[in-house]
Order: sequence, then structure tokens, then C-alpha cells
Amino acid sequence: MPKRYLLAVDIGTSGCKVIAFDFDGGVAGSWTGEYDTYYPHYGYVEQDARDWWHTACRGIRDLVEENNIEPDKIGAIGVDGTGWACIPLDKTGTPLRPAMLWLDRRAQKQADWMKDRVGEDKLIEVSGNPVEPTYITPKILWLRENEPEIYKRTEKFLQSNSYIVYKFTGKYSQDYSQGYGFHFFDIPKGRWDEDIAHELGISLDLMAPLFHSHEIVGTVTAKAAEETGLIAGIPVIAGGLDAACSTLGAGVIHPGQTQEQGGQAGGMSIQVDNPLIHPKLILGYHVVPDQWLLQGGTVGGGGALRWFNEQLGAFEQYEGKRQGISPFEIMDKEAEGIDPGSDGLLFLPYMAGERSPIWDSKAKGVFFGLSYDKTRAHMIRSVMEGVGFSLLHNLDTAKEVGADVEVLNSVGGSANSRIWTQIKAHITGKAIQVPYSDHGTSLGAAILAGVGIGVYGSFEEAVKKTVRIQRTHHPDAKIHKIYGRYYQLYLELYEKLKDSYKDLYELDRQIK
Repeated sequence: MPKRYLLAVDIGTSGCKVIAFDFDGGVAGSWTGEYDTYYPHYGYVEQDARDWWHTACRGIRDLVEENNIEPDKIGAIGVDGTGWACIPLDKTGTPLRPAMLWLDRRAQKQADWMKDRVGEDKLIEVSGNPVEPTYITPKILWLRENEPEIYKRTEKFLQSNSYIVYKFTGKYSQDYSQGYGFHFFDIPKGRWDEDIAHELGISLDLMAPLFHSHEIVGTVTAKAAEETGLIAGIPVIAGGLDAACSTLGAGVIHPGQTQEQGGQAGGMSIQVDNPLIHPKLILGYHVVPDQWLLQGGTVGGGGALRWFNEQLGAFEQYEGKRQGISPFEIMDKEAEGIDPGSDGLLFLPYMAGERSPIWDSKAKGVFFGLSYDKTRAHMIRSVMEGVGFSLLHNLDTAKEVGADVEVLNSVGGSANSRIWTQIKAHITGKAIQVPYSDHGTSLGAAILAGVGIGVYGSFEEAVKKTVRIQRTHHPDAKIHKIYGRYYQLYLELYEKLKDSYKDLYELDRQIK
């Protein structure tokens, strides 16, 4: 039976997407489902990995049925997922506890111990990444110290995409793009560093075999076929980090090209052909072999505007329902009516602490400049601008190691917003191209599957066939200059507040 589709499974922070693509990158069918996130204690952020699989199974069944997709015409499956998820599995492949997510910051003590034990400079030199509690290594150490019985029973540690690949195939895998979560993974050399692992007391037996993201790990088992409604024998690709897959889905396959991430979290990924290390940024392997991504990852992406909509957007929700459109379209129209700089209202988008480049787990979101003349529309635009400033902060930091860019390719849900994308172009002074915004991450996973089974002869061919630019936003020099002045105040605000953030954290702990 001739194959017609590539299936992509995207394990995101807020939910799972399942999308079937044809070989030209067209969407044959898509499905989205949500799962719960748990916050059992301050700084703890968890999800049940089994919920990911159950949601993916439901999504695949619904997708196949609703779109009349014949399972025997699916050529391969690609999987992507969030980074820094720590999932201990026992000998039967069952999760021993909920996954600790990238937002989880419980392991600060363990991160500090790592610096004392090995030395922060050495860890950054090898891993290319700062020693922060959000990474996987401190979480493993936290588990060893606080849940020793679970640690003793752990057979392997997996991440989001590798867990789904395991459920499909029954085989363990560790793709290179997710290796950046481990401080004993040698980023320049692409291998485990036995000496650092030994220093930290972590056995490499707990790590899964390494795979390039487009390599076939195995095929769909009979059990997985029964659970998903697929057929056994479909090849399953190792897949990779969602940010790296979205970078591929944005058409970034050459050094110097850059992706701007407009999903739940924000940030950017600059492709480099040598491992440029900056202690305040994130360095990982691209899903394209022998290439790296110098990344800035922020918590304040589309999630910041989603929070505003959920908590303060009753009017927009009502109007959206009345007009039969998304409340975010209403918010876009409101933001368009406000001048650049939101008439002096600034927003710091540190809604769950902040990652690069400030790495402050105690940072909080702030509206600065509220007054009686400010409206909800001012607040909406200031949220958009605050996320834009956080993007520029990362781009400016990347310049310090020689990584400069001219054009950004934007993917993720917020790339659908013309006004938000235009704001980012004005703030950064960079042209922003928008390919398929909603499905860029999933398309990247599908491209990996296609390259893995030979549908495409190369990544170049795959991108040429599947990635099409819909529109381009150019910056205005005058508006960029205006934003430059607000940006300096944005940077100063954090410096003035960082000690107050610590005081607030301590006060909150004392009261609770």
C-alpha cells in the first residue's frame, strides 16, 4: 500500500497535538487535547506522563476516524516534546512518579551542590549550559536525595518525546537534541562525560542509547497498535526537543538562520555550526545532525497573554463568543489601538520565574506604570511588548558570543497575531517571516520522520517541499528607536527589583 502520510505527535506543556501531514507539508488532519498540570508545593510543577500517552492515543484514534485516514498509509511517526522533563521508569517501563517539568524549580539545593562539587565553569564548559534547577541533572539528584526508594528502582530516565517513543516501540532512546538537559552530556563532542557523571554519582546505565533525531528507534508494537488504532510495524523516529523541531519546521537548516518561538513559552534558536557557549543562554543540538542551536528560552511567551485572557479577559471572551471568533482576535484589535510603548505601561513577563538570560527563579511578573488613564487594551499591548523585550534581551545576549541574526522565522500560536509579530519586529529591529505558524513544531517532527524513512533525500529537500512563508513583517526605524528607550527601562526595572523579588519570596515562605 503506497504511503501518503507522516504522523506527528507533539507533547506540549499545556496539551498534546496529533497531526497527519502529506509529503508536501499539507495538513490532512489535526487534533488537540489537554492534560492536567499539578503544583503540589511551591516550585513544584508536575504532569503524569501516562496522561501524555493516553491523550496521544485518544488523539490518534479521533484523528484517524474523523479524517478517514487509513493507518496503513502512514509512513512513519515523529515525536517531539518539551525539554527538561525528568521521568524515572522502572524495569517494566512504568513511570515511578509524575514527571518534573521544565518549569519545576525544586532542585536549587542540588544545583548549588553541583557547582561546589564539580565547579560551575567546568559544567558549563562541558554541557554548554548554566547550572539551574530547571535542568534534568539537579532533578535526578533531588530524586536521589528525597525519594531514594524510587531512585533505586529506576531503570532509565526518559524525557517527554522518548517516553512516547518507548510507548510506541518498547525501546529506550535518548536523542541528541534533548541531551542538553544533562550537565554530564558533552555538547561539543556529542557523548556522555563519564568523569562528570562519576563526580555527581550518577550511573550512565540510567541513560538510554543515543539516537539522531531522524533515526528509527523501532516500530509500532502490537500493544501500541491496539491502544492507538494504528497498525503494527510503522517506523517510529527518535524525534526531539519541541523548540528544535519547531526550528526545523520554520525552515531553519543553515547556520545563521534563526527561529522565534511563539508558543506557551517564548524564545529564539540561532543555528550555529560550532558550539558557541554563553553562560546565560542555552546550547543544544539541532535535530539536524552536526548542527547546534544557541537558544534563549523564556517563560513569558504566549502563556502570558493566555493568563491575561483567563484571569482578566471576561470581556474579550464574551465578545469573541458573540462574534464567533477567538478572544485573542478581540485582544489583537484592542492592542492595535494603543501607541508603541503602551503610553508608559511596561510589563515584565516573568510569570514563573525566568529562564535566560537572567535565570532568576524568584522573579515575578510586573505591570509598571499603571494609572487611571490605562485601559485593558494598554495592558494587553504591554504584555505583547514585554514578551518582545524578553526576546530582544536574548538576541542581544547572543551577540556577545558572535551570534547575530538579520531575519527571524516565527512559529507557534502567537505568530498568528499580526500585531504581536509586528511589535516583535519593531522591538528587535529584525524582519520576521511567518511560515505555518500553528503547526511548525509538528511539521518539524514530521520532516524528521520523512527524512528517517527516505521520503526526502535530505533536510534541504524536505524544507523546500514543506515550508512556505505566508507573510513577512518589517521593522519601522522610528518605532524601533522609541522601543529602544522603553527597552532600557525594561532592563533597569529588573535590576532594581531583583533584591525585592528575593524579599518577597522569603516573606511568602514565612507566612505560608
